[in-house]
Amino acid sequence: MITPRMTLARRVTAAFDASPSRIPVLVGGSGSGRTTLLQQLRERIGRTSAQYIDVERVATTPERLLSAVTGASPFPVVGAAQEKDGKAGARPSFEALLQFFGTARTAASEPATFLLDEFLELRTFESFPGLRKVLHDVVDALAASGNRFVLTSRYVARALRLLRDRPARFEVIQMPPLSAEDVADMLGPVPNVPNGANEGDSHDVHETEYLVRTVHALSAGRPLYAGALIAELASMREPHNGAPSPAAIPVINDPLGALASLLAPNGVLARQCGFCYELRLHRARGYGALKALLEILAEEEDLTLTEISHRLQRTPGSTKDYLSWLEDVDLVTSRQKRYSFTDPMLRVWVRLHCRPSLPTEDDLAREVHRYALPRLPQAERPLPKPEPDKEPAFAMAGSSTSGIIEID
Repeated sequence: MITPRMTLARRVTAAFDASPSRIPVLVGGSGSGRTTLLQQLRERIGRTSAQYIDVERVATTPERLLSAVTGASPFPVVGAAQEKDGKAGARPSFEALLQFFGTARTAASEPATFLLDEFLELRTFESFPGLRKVLHDVVDALAASGNRFVLTSRYVARALRLLRDRPARFEVIQMPPLSAEDVADMLGPVPNVPNGANEGDSHDVHETEYLVRTVHALSAGRPLYAGALIAELASMREPHNGAPSPAAIPVINDPLGALASLLAPNGVLARQCGFCYELRLHRARGYGALKALLEILAEEEDLTLTEISHRLQRTPGSTKDYLSWLEDVDLVTSRQKRYSFTDPMLRVWVRLHCRPSLPTEDDLAREVHRYALPRLPQAERPLPKPEPDKEPAFAMAGSSTSGIIEID
């Protein structure tokens, strides 16, 4: 579950209400909440007044896209879109689609609202005859329309480059990270009150607040990661079939153990990071060399061009090209001429999974520890001294086979 970020929603609404209205363009990495926000906007505006379109799923050919959009639209289809109906060829169908976006009205003859998720995927049409500047045509047509639009893209650099010299009606909005308060809302009541303790106990309040700050830090405020961590924590608390009732078992609030489980070969975040890794690499150039470069940065970040070229055993010129292609799909970021991963969680995934064999429990414990240590919030009260026979913090449970990490 992702909590609504009301400030962001109000900013989008304010863009609609401006005179002339602006077109918000929501950009952010995978799992930053773009799609969720669009779906919330559709519910708020009303399904008869707003149409959500997952461009990434339906941008096959211009003819089929026109048919898919008009066939599922809540708005009356008239004019060129109705006449063409996806049967007149690539260019006429594309022009009919733009006309539909620009002139569609609701049943009450009010301006229509279109929510275009991953609008940059329309670029795939540039391989069709007569469609060499699809994205520029789309941007110009939307800017000239009296209808309302919200666009999203996971490719921040490409969106900024496309809109750099385009009409001022477009308003680029970076998806903000979740706040600690957002994470607390997502987490809900945490059942970590020991048997016999009072729910208002200050120790329990502190532990809950610390858990919220830990989940917020480990997820870097990214809704997908925070939601996965919270769901995994909830599953760790649930008793298995035949187990004692929840009141009779100790409650587990182990964010590091949850993260290790999520990054295991079949974990939710392992699959999500793998999808993001492959998708972005396939949208870039130089697939094999780019993978090698990401592995170098996974070993050590904040490297200069010269340092990377030496390790890659390529010239600085070709290495610079590779780095620019990675920046183009937001896999790496350059700060003061030093390069690092844009998404630190993806770096952990590369360290764990871009290797000849699957990661072991020890590998998961080591990499999660390495990722978490500089991010964990500092405890605000003295921690109890460990007993001599106890394992140190972050040690892997010796009898566990689930890859869960324990924190004292």
